[in-house]
Formats: sequence, C-alpha cells, structure tokens
Amino acid sequence: MPKTTSTNVTTSHTLYERACEVMVGGVNSGVRAFRAVGGKPRFIARGRAAYVWDADGNRYIDCLGSWGPLILGHAPAQVRKAIAQQIAAGTSYGAPTEWEVILAEMIVAAVPGVWQVRLVNSGTEAVMSALRLARAYTGREKIVKFEGCYHGHADAMLVKAGSGAATFGLPDSPGVPEPFAALTLTAPYNDLDAVRALMAEAGDQVAAIIVEPIAGNMGVIPPAPGFLAGLREITNEHGALLIFDEVITGFRVGYGGAQAMFGVTPDLTTLGKIIGGGLPVGAYGGRRDIMEMIVPNGPVYQAGTLSGNPLAVRAGIETLKALREPGTYEELDRRGAALESGLRKAADKAKIAVTINRVGSMLTAFFTDGPVTDYASAARSDRDRYARFFHAMLDAGVYLPPSQMEAMFLSTAHTGTHIRRIISASRAAFKAAG
Repeated sequence: MPKTTSTNVTTSHTLYERACEVMVGGVNSGVRAFRAVGGKPRFIARGRAAYVWDADGNRYIDCLGSWGPLILGHAPAQVRKAIAQQIAAGTSYGAPTEWEVILAEMIVAAVPGVWQVRLVNSGTEAVMSALRLARAYTGREKIVKFEGCYHGHADAMLVKAGSGAATFGLPDSPGVPEPFAALTLTAPYNDLDAVRALMAEAGDQVAAIIVEPIAGNMGVIPPAPGFLAGLREITNEHGALLIFDEVITGFRVGYGGAQAMFGVTPDLTTLGKIIGGGLPVGAYGGRRDIMEMIVPNGPVYQAGTLSGNPLAVRAGIETLKALREPGTYEELDRRGAALESGLRKAADKAKIAVTINRVGSMLTAFFTDGPVTDYASAARSDRDRYARFFHAMLDAGVYLPPSQMEAMFLSTAHTGTHIRRIISASRAAFKAAG
C-alpha cells in the first residue's frame, strides 16, 4: 500500500496558509478548498500514471484525474512528447494551425451530433457560446436546464447548478442579475413529465434544452431509459434545440460520447476536458446550418485569443489517438465494474448504506440508501459520513473527490493492482465513516 499521510502534511499546510493570504480561499477553484469535507487541501507536486505526490512526498492513487480529463493517467509518454515538440516550436501564435484542423477532424468523425466545431478555452466558454448561438438561431431567449446539472459558471447557468455550487449549497449565486436568472427555467433530472409541462407553458419562448446526458456534477447519475430520447422528441415538437453538455462524458464513456452510447443526436454539443489531454480547452459544435451562424460566416460573435492553443490541441490529438485503440473502453468499463463491485461489498460488510452509480470509468458512492436518480435524491446523501470516508481514504493513500457531489474517474493507467488497493483501503474507511 502507498504510505499513509496523516502525520506528514506540513508543507501542504504551510502552502495553504501562504495561499490564503494572496488567493481567495487559498485556491483557484472553490471545491479544491476541502470545505465540503473539512481539513486543509493537499498541494500536489507531481503526477505519473495512476499516482500523484503531494508537496510533502506522500503518494496517492489518484481517483480524481484532474476532474476527468486524464483518461490516460498522468503524464503519458505520447502526450509529453507532443507537448515538448510543440513548446520547441512555439506555445501560441494567434493564427490557425494544422493541429487545430486535425483535432477538429477527429471530433467531427467521432461525435454523431457534430458536423462543424469551434474550439474555445474551457467548458464554461463552450456552453456560454452554444447558448448564445441557440438563442440567435431560434430567435428565442429562454433556456431549460436540469436541477443539479452544472454547465459552467456563466450567469445564466448558475441556477440550481451542481458541482461546486451544489457543494457549497448555493443553488443560485449572488451576482447573477434577476433578469438573467428569469430566462433559465429548471426541471428535475430524469423527469420527462415535468419537462413536458414546462414546455407546454413556455415552449414557444425556449431556445434550447441543455442537459448533461449522464450527470456528473451532482455525482454520477445516468439517464433513465427513454429520458434523452424524450428530450429529443420534446424539442422537435416545440422547435427548440437540444444541447448535450458532454464536457465530462465526451470521449469518457465512449469514443463518440454519451450521444453515441444512447443513440440520441443533439443539435449542439459542448466538449472539454479529454479533448485537451489535461490542458485547458473547450469546444462546441453541431449541425452545419446552426454553426454557420458564427463569425466570420454569420452574425453571432465569439472569439478567443488562445482558442485552439497548439499545446492543448496536440495533447488532445495524442489522447484521442490512444483512445481509438481497440478494447480501450471495454477495459476501462471492466476496471470500473471491478471497483464498483468491491466498494459495494466493502460497504455491505461495514453495514453502511451506500448507493453506487457508475457509467464506464466514472462512478460515485452516495452515502444514502435507495436509488439516486436526480438532484433531490443525491442531496439526501450523508455528507458528514462521506467526509469521514474521504479522509480515511486519503490517509490510506487514495485521493478521492473532496465532495460527495462529484465523480470518481479511472484511467487506463489504473491496473488491477490499483483497483484492489483502493478496495482494500475502503474496507477500513467505510468502518471509519460509520
């Protein structure tokens, strides 16, 4: 087992104290601060394959994977080589490159709902741009989203959001003007009847329905049978667009994303994380007639100095090349299934009520009994119990998401040995959580 970490975190704590003086909350993204689980965050110094090391030299099996993009693990050789080559050639030009074309061709070939794509710098930017485009295309202003689904921190999307907003209990963020919030309508995830009722009342004002096809920001919650197909039917009926936010699921649950897995094609798709191979990137794409409305071909303005950054693009190309290898996703699914089974057995032995949701290599252990199918059922989880579990796992050398309302991610670098070690650590951790 990796060595424990309960007594050797002096450097991390010192760094956190320094960070709090010059950075809000000591972090650059809220959930990193460990506020949902208590204690002080570990400051990571390096990562390789399935491991990260903190500033004190403690090693952890990493089940966070930088919140999803590191599907090949940390610092894979082919990605490092491509980045090094690009650094030698220059880090940014503010002009087109062949690498952008190659990555765009790979995305269009893989994702059913994408005929044309525009690269941006983050998932938030991708969603913001897709929503602007949907409003311009339809001539309507309102958007429908689902409670607990997180689509970045643009104003219109911070209404009943998941991820960090759910972690901090802020369903509506201060600073969002009321007129913006009024344009965002919400419904419970997996509830088609609620969507139908909402659209019956306001459908002629709705530009788009946006959804995580597999929720990953209130923990992992898969769509109910027929839910995505039902959204497709409803949007068609009301002349609204359907947007799949696949920032997490794109190239994570399969090479064509969740839309290929479930056989439902949206009008627009947002991507991120994996397509940058661990570097900052985002993208939105969709039907050609919609995408052609973006400048320079149309009137909808969107631009970015670092969009299509060659470092991120080359890292993404190498990542997607590796994922195209036969059997990659089948093996990831097997490892995910083994971890799910092992955690379930460990919780049962400890007599702890745990519901485990998994799709492929992403999963969440909710500390609640009964099914977790939407934000309301996810929110019933015992967050204090998860916090105890998290710290027990951390002390045993396993790094989990520092929030009950997030997903664990496996990578191709996680071997059977790593899975067994995680399960072994969980046996004592579940007891500690009780």
